[in-house]
Amino acid sequence: MAGYRVIEVKEGILANNDRQADALRRELKQKKTFLLNLMSSPGAGKTTTLCRTVEALTDTMRIGVMEADIDSDVDAKTMTDAGAKAIQLHTGGMCHLDAEMTRQGLEALGDEQLDLIVLENVGNLVCPAEFDTGAVKNAMILSVPEGHDKPLKYPLIFSVCDVLIINKIDVLPYFDFDMDKAVDYARMRNPNIEIIPVSAKTGEGMDAWADWLRRQVESWKQGEN
Repeated sequence: MAGYRVIEVKEGILANNDRQADALRRELKQKKTFLLNLMSSPGAGKTTTLCRTVEALTDTMRIGVMEADIDSDVDAKTMTDAGAKAIQLHTGGMCHLDAEMTRQGLEALGDEQLDLIVLENVGNLVCPAEFDTGAVKNAMILSVPEGHDKPLKYPLIFSVCDVLIINKIDVLPYFDFDMDKAVDYARMRNPNIEIIPVSAKTGEGMDAWADWLRRQVESWKQGEN
């Protein structure tokens, strides 16, 4: 008789998180609140892009921001100063947020009467992509200085995102960044991904990004996605 047991694993190790994420989306649907999960590497320009986003949308939407970081409250203060309702989420050293962490953040933020909530995830191109946060849509920022080859090196984050913001296009002349290759590589991973080139610093392209968000929020409120 064998001295061990064989256990058949019927579910993925993230199945429980996926169930919690689906439940969270249903709750957000009932409240007509749109949650966006925004991911990128450190320094890609998430917070600057968010400040521009709040500036563009604050007259027509009630916006909340959850800033996830290992430590500090710098980003939350920046977003509050920009006019958004904001809280800082400290992950205690973890490099991602999951659905339960997101739920705790929403409860602390107070998601009632908010049209749009943006979760600025921990700066990382690997871990955040592995966990469903319960967001309605996933977005990521790729900045020009990072290079056009990132979709080849970090395929998962590009495959799970609905929209790719290519930021810092104002410095394109100074970097060996091929926009056509970046687009091709991203669509190799995700043929349906929306791609919006912007400069959060100068504001170029931000109207297109704000329009995309408006459409998504309105569609969610109407029960269309």
